[in-house]
Amino acid sequence: MSATDPLPGLLIAVPTVIVACRAGAALARRVGQPPVVGEIATGILLGPSLLGQLWPEAQRLLIPPQSIPYTGVLGQLGLLVFMFLIGLELELGTLRGLGRTALAVSQAGILLPLALGATLALGMYGPLAPDGVGRLPFVLFIAVALSITAFPVLARILTDRGIYHSPLGALAMACAAVNDAMAWCLLAIVVTVTHSGSAFEPVLTALMSAGFIALMLYAVRPLLDRLARRAALTAGPRTAGADGDPAEGGRDNLVLLALFAGLCLSSLATDRIGLHALFGAFALGMVMPRTSPEIHRAASRLRTVVVPLLLPLFFAHTGLRTDIGMLGSDPALWLWALAVFAVAVLGKWGGSAAAARACGQSWRSSLSVGALMNCRGLTELVILNIGLELGVIGQDLFTMLVLMALVTTALTSPALNRLRGAGDGTEPSPAPGAGSGNPRLEVGSQGPPSGARRAGV
Repeated sequence: MSATDPLPGLLIAVPTVIVACRAGAALARRVGQPPVVGEIATGILLGPSLLGQLWPEAQRLLIPPQSIPYTGVLGQLGLLVFMFLIGLELELGTLRGLGRTALAVSQAGILLPLALGATLALGMYGPLAPDGVGRLPFVLFIAVALSITAFPVLARILTDRGIYHSPLGALAMACAAVNDAMAWCLLAIVVTVTHSGSAFEPVLTALMSAGFIALMLYAVRPLLDRLARRAALTAGPRTAGADGDPAEGGRDNLVLLALFAGLCLSSLATDRIGLHALFGAFALGMVMPRTSPEIHRAASRLRTVVVPLLLPLFFAHTGLRTDIGMLGSDPALWLWALAVFAVAVLGKWGGSAAAARACGQSWRSSLSVGALMNCRGLTELVILNIGLELGVIGQDLFTMLVLMALVTTALTSPALNRLRGAGDGTEPSPAPGAGSGNPRLEVGSQGPPSGARRAGV
């Protein structure tokens, strides 16, 4: 093989990253943190922030430079599968009929961070915006980046603490679902504005995006429902030995292939429209039938194989783009980093807690909701990488935002321990005036998203 052949380097980099991220996740669990904190930290440590500084030869040996583009592509593929799973697990139907507490918290939890983030971005535009980036896309992106709540990481934290079914868990998950949906819509607007090369391009992209959404909702979704019902009728009831039935296994393999092919085509469609490919994967998951056992078995196979093998490559790729050393030589950059962190916490934690308190929740419950909504996790990294790829933010601001995502995610569990006590799943009785249709009664029956639980996020 030639010196430029990426395969030998890839065969070294892939197992190195997977083992390192698994070790980081295990260490995070031991200290009471969600696994994604260890995986994000491991990705940063493998990059120029630590290993590249202390032992650059070892970094080039473990992650050869010629393999980095390919590990990045594999990581993106794992990310597409992960976003499909998040779309599959996100039950927006549970948001119907929620009380005013959930609606107020979800709105305040995204509107206040948007406003504060936009204000901060106006001050950052001059010193930190890359050359050639317009003020509008820069401000919009920073505002969206500071408004994120990590739905899958939040589900994992609530499940590990045993409070997923509690009133607090129900309220937090309902608000996070609204935040996730709104954040992806806002990010789509940012991508459209950034890609616009003429006055007509945003309109064309918006029309094509609306057409894609309509196609998924009114054509693809009914078609998938019909196919799922027909498959259920032809398959009949599964017997005790059905798992070993060759015909059953062949059907499951066919569903898996069709699902993966559909994921790729849906992602390609949104990429060609001018949105990111992740939107297509997420949208396909959203319109998938929730009652089909074949689809859930295929999704489970993707979850247990693709996510743990390929998603760590995304963390490593993010870590290679994060260089904390860039901030060390300039005190002004650290001041901007502190400002980013302060605005992120004030907007998300403060806004959500204030809205919950205004709706009659106790201070303890309100601050707990705010702490949960302040969790960023993997969702934040996805959006930050999109911003870096679009050229909306530079390496220095990317590093600041990655550190913000890591610290705010790591703060969630200790904050809950301080506010509620370890493993405390109790909740005060509803406060007067909380409103009818409160999620205490309507969302608490929802089970934890298996995508978030089994993916280790």
